[in-house]
Amino acid sequence: MADITLTSVEKRFDGVPALASITASITDGEFVALLGPSGCGKSTLLRLLAGFEHPDAGAISIGATEVSNARTHHSLPPEARNIGFVFQSYALWPHMTVRRNVSYPLEVRGASRADRNRETDTALAATGLTSFGDRMPAELSGGQRQRVALARCLVSAPDAVLLDEPLANLDVALRASMQDVFCDFHRRTGATMVYVTHDQSEAMAMADRIAVMSDGRIAQFDTPEALYKRPRSRFVAGFVGEGTVLPIDDIAHSGPRTEAHLLGARVAVETDTDRPNLICLRPENITLSETGDLRSRVTRSTYLGGRYRLNLETPDGAQLLAESRERYAEGAQLGVSLRSPWAFSEA
Repeated sequence: MADITLTSVEKRFDGVPALASITASITDGEFVALLGPSGCGKSTLLRLLAGFEHPDAGAISIGATEVSNARTHHSLPPEARNIGFVFQSYALWPHMTVRRNVSYPLEVRGASRADRNRETDTALAATGLTSFGDRMPAELSGGQRQRVALARCLVSAPDAVLLDEPLANLDVALRASMQDVFCDFHRRTGATMVYVTHDQSEAMAMADRIAVMSDGRIAQFDTPEALYKRPRSRFVAGFVGEGTVLPIDDIAHSGPRTEAHLLGARVAVETDTDRPNLICLRPENITLSETGDLRSRVTRSTYLGGRYRLNLETPDGAQLLAESRERYAEGAQLGVSLRSPWAFSEA
């Protein structure tokens, strides 16, 4: 297995920047998700790691091997990087059985028949495909085809596994079960994994760390918990999880306690900077009651299964998101209390 290092990596297409000075380190055995909206550069970054594209600036190393360097024009071809790639389209050979699809990388390497059979049996068993070895890809479901693609990765013992939105073509229920398959695969192999997705629930459920990308840059590279609880920018606060970002009128420090003046009320906040200027309000930071620090009006109530998401509007027009076990009619007046939201600074 291997760690991955990117140093000032840039990529342009027809002169338009797709990646701008990406510097990041992924540790050996880590599961990292690249998360962001369409066009943010996450798939381009994955293709650079695989060797399908070459950087216009910067360098990429996998383990102790420098695989790309724009300055020296050095670039290892994809087949020399010992990387597994799982495509959204599965990329299975339709004329080969499941077993042959899985064993083919070993055939290319010239492994003996005995070694091929042993490693293929292990990979099929690890992905729950032992009884499907003689089937053709056309006879499989989408989830089963994705398992074949994973088994093909597993059999080649890659240093790293790259996954480009592998669950995008599956239905919601199957995507949830396949998340467990990917996590089991990671635990079993210990491979360094880089997973591209625009679905934050997938990233939050599986990744050790998430690189949130915007406009070709990494806006924040952190654990799922830190991204949700302690975003460092308006973009990350708005993109990860639900909530509202509001400006702070002023800030006051009294010993270990920090208070912000927000929407006409004094609110105790959590922060790690002296002069925060923005606040991130998650639904759990909002308590509803007949009385409260603020007044609000329900503008929408959405049933989420066992709970309701409430869109609220304060008298000065601020939009808030809260959750409730009770349904409130549109137009209902509610008291709102704010509890220890996260305050941060953004230039």
